Amino acid sequence: MGRVTARRRVTRITIGAAGEGAGVSRREDVLAVEEPLELRVAGEPFSVTMRTPGHDFELAAGFLVGEGVVAHSGQLGALRYCAGVDEHGENTYNVLDVVLGPGVAPPGDALRRNVYTSSSCGLCGKASIEAVRTRSHHAVRGDDLRVTADWLVTLPATLRAGQRGFDQTGGLHAAALFDAATGELLVLREDVGRHNAVDKVVGWALTADRLPLSGTVLMLSGRAGFELVQKASMAGIACVAAVSAPSSLAVELAAEVGMTLVGFVRDPSLVVYAGAERVLTGAQVRA
Repeated sequence: MGRVTARRRVTRITIGAAGEGAGVSRREDVLAVEEPLELRVAGEPFSVTMRTPGHDFELAAGFLVGEGVVAHSGQLGALRYCAGVDEHGENTYNVLDVVLGPGVAPPGDALRRNVYTSSSCGLCGKASIEAVRTRSHHAVRGDDLRVTADWLVTLPATLRAGQRGFDQTGGLHAAALFDAATGELLVLREDVGRHNAVDKVVGWALTADRLPLSGTVLMLSGRAGFELVQKASMAGIACVAAVSAPSSLAVELAAEVGMTLVGFVRDPSLVVYAGAERVLTGAQVRA
């Protein structure tokens, strides 16, 4: 689908010195597309999320991992688009149905979202406070992952270099997964919603039969909120790094599950909020 970006005529105003000499021009601008995706499980409505079209199967798979519905690739059956149509009768590709694997119980009413999930909220529609916290099938506390601070501060530049959608629009978040042992960038996904970008990364891993994601680092282009740390925990990711700040609840969750959480990763510094034993400095590396 070529619906990641859209074009629109805009008015650009340039303010001169002391507010004088303003320049006005009309030009075509590129916007990040935001459309709803209705997710059904075995034909039953489960959730609606606002997302950037593209990698929708990964998004659905990762979302189900984050909700605790599936934990391994064998628990996921078929994914297919349903016949959601626009005013012209053409398929919008905005309705997706998931068939779970044999013996996998469908999500109950406690997991079903009551309202749509906006592009800025990964927890919208949860029916209760208890439903916000989901127990992971993949413990991260015992992961012997070790990373150097020198390597971590290079990740934002690698992430930024791969953000092609952001280059065009300036309006997409990104999440990238790195192999901590080799430094290899495994996958990078963009979306108008930061939680969707993470779901697409996790969904890629699920469909590639790579869960749990032991020995990996998840790099985020913005802040690290609770919902992103929880999604990482559900996928077995032991280290989350972010360009911006974490929230207090994100730090509490990371400490609770034994995850390493790093914020303000901006060369030449970073801040470790939890799991500092996994981040090695130069002296420790030489030792």
